[in-house]
Amino acid sequence: MNRPVDEISALARRVIVLLESYIQQLGYTPAVHFELEGCYRFPSYHAKRELDFALVNRQLRCLGIDAELVPEYWSHQWEYVSVFNGQAPLKEADNLAFALEKLPYLFARQGVEQTLIKPVIWYGDNGQLAPGCNNVFSSDVRAVHIPNAVQINISASDDSGENIIAKHGFGEYLQQCFLQTSLGCCLLYLPEEDAFERLALKSRYGLAKELCSPVDISGGHQGSIALYKQYGKHNQDMGVEPLLYGAGNQVLLSRKNWRKTARIEHRLGASSCHYNPYLNVVFALANLIDALEVYNNKGCEAGLKPSPAPVALPAALNHDKDGFDAVSLFARQRWFRERINAVQLYMQTVKGLADLSVENSGKLGDKLQNRVLAKYQQKTFIR
Repeated sequence: MNRPVDEISALARRVIVLLESYIQQLGYTPAVHFELEGCYRFPSYHAKRELDFALVNRQLRCLGIDAELVPEYWSHQWEYVSVFNGQAPLKEADNLAFALEKLPYLFARQGVEQTLIKPVIWYGDNGQLAPGCNNVFSSDVRAVHIPNAVQINISASDDSGENIIAKHGFGEYLQQCFLQTSLGCCLLYLPEEDAFERLALKSRYGLAKELCSPVDISGGHQGSIALYKQYGKHNQDMGVEPLLYGAGNQVLLSRKNWRKTARIEHRLGASSCHYNPYLNVVFALANLIDALEVYNNKGCEAGLKPSPAPVALPAALNHDKDGFDAVSLFARQRWFRERINAVQLYMQTVKGLADLSVENSGKLGDKLQNRVLAKYQQKTFIR
């Protein structure tokens, strides 16, 4: 698998290795998995042609990518779904980065004219949901602007392999961590202007019935930063495992093993060619570390605060006159760099890793945050 050549991704990969090592020192194994949506278009003379998903999935396996593509809700919409093969978070980031590079080529080999990895596909479909229905369309046809999301699932297991999300308030505390850090770090998962257009689709274009995309930072098990334990986003049972099949592959007997699949699902990200999987894995692992340190001190349940009200996301990438934009928020917040710097200092001083010393490397958190900001503005540097 190819390695990233851009400076930000290379530095972020180094930080992921650091954070993974620290989590191992704490006694846990992190799990991070992506889901990403996109669309495709055949030439107009093949407009009704469908993608051969089975072929694409065979090609992904040949490329060493732990994922598969499945059809999504709208016409010609697809979803990249991580397949859990025990891969570490760094491999998961490599998987998505490589897939973002290769999918347009794989689609083109089937005659696809455009592979669309964008926050919004304008006039992407036609249709309106029938009153009271979730998946039945009425005869009232109108243009629908399709939002495409990228989601991150995060959990951790202890040294016996048991998922700790459901233990001693850990899942609730980890959710609280993400609720606290996601506004200041929204630049990482909303990396372009159309990502903010995506957030406004429901209200601006009257698509509230058709779209279920989140528009703010909220918790619970149905919010944009969801804690999935017994129930999922649509109140469905989680972790249902088939035990016995009958004729026609019908499930005759099943059991619920929701503790195995319990996780935080961060649902705020916008699908984009500018989305950097490495930066978002850094963001996920940094939050996981915050929660694991408290968990090791048996403080998760005591540290829980009342559920906060939903928090509005910014409406702009940059240049908001009041400074409420993604770039300004990321420049002002301190948590991202300080969390990375603290892990670097610990691993260098306690574990004696010379290649992580400030003298050799500088403060990795400062360097990574500055390089992200340098993409968007020229004079925001942390000193």
